[in-house]
Amino acid sequence: MNMLFKALSHPARRQIIEMLRSGPKSSGDIAGSFDMAWPTITGHLTSLREAGLVESEREGSSVIYRLNISAVEEAISFLMDLMRTGEAPVPALKEAAR
Repeated sequence: MNMLFKALSHPARRQIIEMLRSGPKSSGDIAGSFDMAWPTITGHLTSLREAGLVESEREGSSVIYRLNISAVEEAISFLMDLMRTGEAPVPALKEAAR
């Protein structure tokens, strides 16, 4: 889980995740959306893949990346549990009797 949140900590990686929400993209299409060197984009894609947020497969000379929905769902579930989403609010503690 730590790798997942570390991967999401960088804005470029979050933007890549957003791009992949609409469907699979080649590494070239992803890199073309950024004003960064190719090795930097490759590093971001590697971080996302190692965290399980994206999957990749080679198609000819291209590498195609797609969002790994189950990893994203796991992160959302963790955050919802952490924030106790869906549970009744915890009542405020009463001040000690004066």
